[in-house]
Amino acid sequence: MKEISYRSEGVPNQGESMYLASFNGLKLAMRPGKILQARCVMCDSDHNLYVDLGCARGIIPREECAIGIREGTVRDVAIITRVNKQISFKVMEADEESGKVILSRAAAQRECREALFGSLQVGDIIPARITHLEPFGAFADVGCGIVSMISIDNISVSRIRHPSDRFTVGMEILAVVRELDKDNYRITLSHKELLGTWQQNACRFEAGQTVSGIVRSVESYGIFVELAPNLAGLAEYSEGIQAGQLAGVYIKSILPEKMKIKLAIVDTGEMAGPPAPPEYCLKAGHLDRWCYSPEGCARRIETVFDGVLSET
Repeated sequence: MKEISYRSEGVPNQGESMYLASFNGLKLAMRPGKILQARCVMCDSDHNLYVDLGCARGIIPREECAIGIREGTVRDVAIITRVNKQISFKVMEADEESGKVILSRAAAQRECREALFGSLQVGDIIPARITHLEPFGAFADVGCGIVSMISIDNISVSRIRHPSDRFTVGMEILAVVRELDKDNYRITLSHKELLGTWQQNACRFEAGQTVSGIVRSVESYGIFVELAPNLAGLAEYSEGIQAGQLAGVYIKSILPEKMKIKLAIVDTGEMAGPPAPPEYCLKAGHLDRWCYSPEGCARRIETVFDGVLSET
């Protein structure tokens, strides 16, 4: 995969201040069309955005605030919600005498989008930044405010009630390109493949240990307790236990041939706090195929990166 150097909005760059410190810096960035970031401080009644550049206040005309505004395929709420956030842009005009600075976020997005769709392949591992969470999935910025989705079933193998069990808004993550729709410029992501296989997670534990976990699901036939983001075990049903509680569990047995861990709940406590940043088993490169199941297991969970997920 060709490396792509387009930052998600909000990801800092220490070298940026030299361009924002003066009009000469802005002009220096304008000539090669360098993409910068700064904080949006206002959206006026005509839906133009104003950006604090340090040396001046830049304006992004409404139609330049995002790809799709000019065409009417993106609503103005996408502009309003940029206030008080870092946004990407190119400098289109910088006149020190008048103090006028014109910026374009759409131009930055167009360049980033062309680079992404010209270089990415399904199965590539890329950085992203969580922008918002919905019950059905997480949305992540893959560069310059271009947003992709990770459906809830692709966040982790261990079941979760809501993406907030795994992510927080603003969290920087890694993800795998699951689908590329070049006709509609849409990228779909997956995340669970980077959190390790069943064996990679299970080898951290032994039968006879008592460890901490998080109750993820309470069913009539048992309680699922997450030991790691891609690993859960099953304990017998017990009254009064709620999903989201921290739990101390005794590991009764680990069965690779059945991909099962049998647990006994020792005690439960307070509700789990915000999720920690993910710990990845894979951090770069490309995946053609990923198999979660251990060797010899009759049940097979794998992802083939042509957009097909199989479980048998």
